[in-house]
Amino acid sequence: MAFSLDTRLTRLLGCRYPIVQTAMGWVAEPRLVAASCNAGAFGFLAGATIEPGRMEAAILETRALTDRPFGVNFHMYQSNADAIVDLVIRHGVRAVSYSRSPGKAMIGRLKDAGVVCMPTVGALKHALKAVEMGADVVTVQGGEGGGHTGSVPTSILLGQVVDALDVPVVAAGGFKDGRGLVSALALGAEGIAMGTRFLMSAESPVPAATLERYLKVRDPAAIIVSRAIDGLPQRMIRNELLDGLERSGGLRRLLLALRSALAYRRHSGASLVQLLGSAFRLRGDDGLSAAQTLMAANAPMVIQKAMVDGQPAEGVLPAGQIAAAIDGLPACAELIESIVQQAEQCLAALCRQTEPS
Repeated sequence: MAFSLDTRLTRLLGCRYPIVQTAMGWVAEPRLVAASCNAGAFGFLAGATIEPGRMEAAILETRALTDRPFGVNFHMYQSNADAIVDLVIRHGVRAVSYSRSPGKAMIGRLKDAGVVCMPTVGALKHALKAVEMGADVVTVQGGEGGGHTGSVPTSILLGQVVDALDVPVVAAGGFKDGRGLVSALALGAEGIAMGTRFLMSAESPVPAATLERYLKVRDPAAIIVSRAIDGLPQRMIRNELLDGLERSGGLRRLLLALRSALAYRRHSGASLVQLLGSAFRLRGDDGLSAAQTLMAANAPMVIQKAMVDGQPAEGVLPAGQIAAAIDGLPACAELIESIVQQAEQCLAALCRQTEPS
């Protein structure tokens, strides 16, 4: 029995399977994105930790590695957001993903150019606002997901959002295989998005020492939500840096914030005025303290220690709880094929179970 995994999501994005590779900072680079797309999924390049010149190079490199459509992720509040949008439109990128601080005029520019707008949200009210602002697809991440996350489990949040919206909804947080894909489809989603599962793949650029720390996690309770990094809830694997920050006072966190802000300025080429402008825009949205605002704008520099420099004890290890259930690093083609095969097997088994006797 043949089953179709074609949904509104696959038709809108132009991918074969309703599987999205999310845009993890320092991880979602051209090789990983192209491998995901070539395997039938839809991949997003990380654009929140890169300056426009290098972003353009990443878009061109990805296009050289795949003839499939792909997307770009960025933050609406980052200082070079307008430049990133210009690149997306100029190079015909299929979709963009983003999170906080959507700008209606910017979304209008993207939609006028035929770019699919696909924000990630962690609450029903944010999903409703995203569609009001022009979102074509909404990715819903439950509390199981990695990085910045909410507190409502995917299974509950997904149903609420599906019932409230007419646009396609993508489920994120807690997915790694075909059984998860089928469960998301059964709850009304039109696809799944995975970050940690792609981070832990053969095409991932994450250094071996850091991947080893991910593979060693076997207890989901070791992947905690903390506010110690930037004042916002963020799910990470416990390590030496995080444990130290959890025990420390405000001074150490402020010093870390200042070091990260300066490092981000050197990396991005942003002026001090631009950096402060981004930070204060974010502060106005979320009501953060000055130290938290700096870290919220520049936390990627702390993540870089683990994801680029290969120092997992000195950086942040963002991860969904699903990391504790992953024990291998397959190639993207192998991963996608296994997800699809298992999904088809699950659907066939369900049909057999519900056939009249």
